[in-house]
Amino acid sequence: MRILNDMRSLVSGGAGFLGSHLCERLLQLGHEVLCVDNLFTGDLRNIEHLRENEQFKFILHDVTEPIDFEVDYIFNLACPASPIHYQSNPVQTLKTNVLGVMNMLELAKVNGSQFLQASTSEIYGDPEINPQPETYWGNTNPIGVRSCYDEGKRVAETFTYDYFRQYNLNVRVARIFNTYGPRMATNDGRVVSNFIVQALNQEPLTIYGDGTQIRSFCYVDDLIDGMLKLQFNYQGNEPINIGNPAPLNMFDLATEVIRLTGSSSDITYRPLPKDDPRLREPNIERATMLLGWEPTIDLESGLERTIQFFRILLNK
Repeated sequence: MRILNDMRSLVSGGAGFLGSHLCERLLQLGHEVLCVDNLFTGDLRNIEHLRENEQFKFILHDVTEPIDFEVDYIFNLACPASPIHYQSNPVQTLKTNVLGVMNMLELAKVNGSQFLQASTSEIYGDPEINPQPETYWGNTNPIGVRSCYDEGKRVAETFTYDYFRQYNLNVRVARIFNTYGPRMATNDGRVVSNFIVQALNQEPLTIYGDGTQIRSFCYVDDLIDGMLKLQFNYQGNEPINIGNPAPLNMFDLATEVIRLTGSSSDITYRPLPKDDPRLREPNIERATMLLGWEPTIDLESGLERTIQFFRILLNK
């Protein structure tokens, strides 16, 4: 990977799960890092170890309002990413996806910055083809309970490519699939953190639906590697899936978490939430060919590292 020293990068959503790991890696590359977050779902504990670094600056700010800094690179990660959070305030979620990306794109336009939009596999909706390639336009519900996030991210991609076409802005779009690892929140409602916390507390693991729905889980270090290669090593502008093409159903994931934690937990079942997708598996041929990227950390290794994080956090 090209190491670009003496560069200033802005990471919106930088105090969140993914954002904090990205800030950390950018500092290791020699960048000055501006971490912008309103702390709606971000947590200062995620970046506490970075705040003594002279190259790091935290800025409490909501991206739905304009911001003015001189920056070379922008990584727009600002948006709650778990259903329990983005559905708690759907209007604000939509504003973050629409006004937030517009403000970040305007900042990139003013500065001539290179811009990376953190999009999501949720733009594919409940897919009719599997695995999902970037050429698939999706099957989404525009008026459902998840639409503030799904459709908001689709609009954010539209904004990004309209700035590319109208203003010749240098843009990248990463379509991120299910990611897990240290610094996930205990209460974010994501399946990996839910299962681990329940298992460590010796509580029943909650599966929504019958447990046959498919997800593909990418460890956070692999995900950040892919995002950095997309921003710094890629000369095109096509959207690129970043995820681990290793499908797993929810029952098997629950069973693996119970095994790795040594828990005595049982499994309990609840109804599947509305519009929850049945399949989520990335086609990463584009990432492999254009970025030279593919995940390297297997599920067992990644889960062990994540479980250790939660053991310390929960004192278990």
